[in-house]
Amino acid sequence: MNKTDVYRRLLGYLKPYWRQVLVAYTAMLLSVALNLIVPQIIKRVIDEGVTSGNAVRLFIAGGVILLIAVVRGVMGFNEMYFGEWLTHSVAFDLRQNFYLRVQWLPFAFHDRTHTGELMSRATSDITETERFVGIGMMGLVSTTLLMTGVLAAMFYEEPRLAFVALGPNIVLVIAAIRFGGKVRPMFKGIQEQMAVLSATMQESMTGIRVVKAFAREPYELAKFDEANEEWFRRRYRIIKTWANNWPFFTFLIAFSIFLLLWFGAPLALDGVITVGSLFAMISYVLLLSGPVQRLGFLVNLAATAGASAQRVFDIIDTPSEIEEKSGAIVLDEMQGAVTFEHVGFTYDAERPILHDVTFQAAPGETIALIGPTGSGKSTVTSLIPRFYDVSDGRILIDGYDVRELEIRSLRQHIGIVLQSPFLFSQTIAENIAYGRPNASYEEIVAAAKAAHAHEFIVGFPDGYDTAVGERGVTLSGGQKQRVAIARALLTDPRILILDDSTSSVDTETEHLIQEALATLMEGRTTFVIAQRLLTLKSADCILVLDKGEIAERGTHDDLLRQDGLYRQIYDLQLKDQEEFTALQAQMEARENYVS
Repeated sequence: MNKTDVYRRLLGYLKPYWRQVLVAYTAMLLSVALNLIVPQIIKRVIDEGVTSGNAVRLFIAGGVILLIAVVRGVMGFNEMYFGEWLTHSVAFDLRQNFYLRVQWLPFAFHDRTHTGELMSRATSDITETERFVGIGMMGLVSTTLLMTGVLAAMFYEEPRLAFVALGPNIVLVIAAIRFGGKVRPMFKGIQEQMAVLSATMQESMTGIRVVKAFAREPYELAKFDEANEEWFRRRYRIIKTWANNWPFFTFLIAFSIFLLLWFGAPLALDGVITVGSLFAMISYVLLLSGPVQRLGFLVNLAATAGASAQRVFDIIDTPSEIEEKSGAIVLDEMQGAVTFEHVGFTYDAERPILHDVTFQAAPGETIALIGPTGSGKSTVTSLIPRFYDVSDGRILIDGYDVRELEIRSLRQHIGIVLQSPFLFSQTIAENIAYGRPNASYEEIVAAAKAAHAHEFIVGFPDGYDTAVGERGVTLSGGQKQRVAIARALLTDPRILILDDSTSSVDTETEHLIQEALATLMEGRTTFVIAQRLLTLKSADCILVLDKGEIAERGTHDDLLRQDGLYRQIYDLQLKDQEEFTALQAQMEARENYVS
């Protein structure tokens, strides 16, 4: 997208507010017109009032100027009020569009994009954009019209002197345009570095516990200082460029007045033009002084807004890898049959994750997935709700290809407990009810009891109204996991995905959760990812993944007989424990027999 397209698209956000635009720009045009009238009044005051000694004309002229000042004040209010209103209305719409797009972009986008960079675009870039699209744009149009009007009035007043003053003004316009073209990429670089700075700060603050645990504060400070210094260097180059150009703009105005006096004064002394005409010409040039001094700022503002808007539109225009087809099928009810047919998945051509994964899960069955780290277990479960799309093959739910289903209706039937539970900075009750915000208090409590979270929740002074803090920091890992399980259970899904959901709890808590899930998983198709075999033993089918392929499949007893990867994991984890338990049972039985 070139810069012309960026500005055209940005100004397109004003279309819904055309009435306010009309009022604001009408007020601005009237203000410009009134400014052009004042030098003519001064001319008449000098030629017809001062020269002739007519006091009445002086009083009339003063009254007219006062009336113009009042009208300009009213117009100025409308210009400022509606200009600011447009500024913040456009910013509101732009921010809404940006946030909406970020919410709908798939996991793949968020995997490769820093949160700090998105925050920078949503705040800093939109702020720079909003400053231009309302008041800034009006100021630029006003200055352009005023310059055009002044030049036209000067040619009307005295063409010879107008030609004399025209040269510096042409140079001024060319210099301003050149200045804008030069600083635009510089401002884009500043905004990009601000995104790096925000990402560095966000990452460090998010991981502050790790930073302090390893005493890495000096390293984080040095990393931040480096990013901050680079931002300052880029900003300094802008300041230097601005400082080099600004005095030149002011000099051109002063030089224009010098030329008028140099060539105009002799004409006035010879009576070729009136003294009032000469003063009017000088007044017109001085009228440009303020706006022209703002011209550099306005061009800067336009350049910054263009660069910032480009970065915002880049996110809004990001294509989604997950597209919902027109006329997608809405699943009001779901049985929960899941079929993988020769499924392959890759993030890119060089990183294949899954290859030829094929299996079926009947409604109500429990499918367990186990395998080494990086074998593709979480990827398998992420493909079911279409967090990602398959690269090869297809996934069917109740006989429908998931790519044919409406995404919202698909996901509302799937409950998920992710490996790293995330809680929002709200109350426990609000976190549990996140998937069903209209759930009753009794339903929230029932879900918490099923997840064995009720006991510790009522132990807090505020119970279910306890605020959990940022990312649930006030809860332990096991407590956060049980709240996340309650959140998934409250939605009463037909498909339940537990991604290593007992990894953060102790053995006793895991046993309690497994007892609750044994009842709650009845009638639901459940996918369980776990590192502990104890969690997987009762599954209807266990899939052992290795290097993105299903290496083994079957029940716990079947896989033990195969003497493969699963048996190796079993020998490491459970064999000694089960043998000890069996021996203990034999000893107890013998003691009971003897007694």
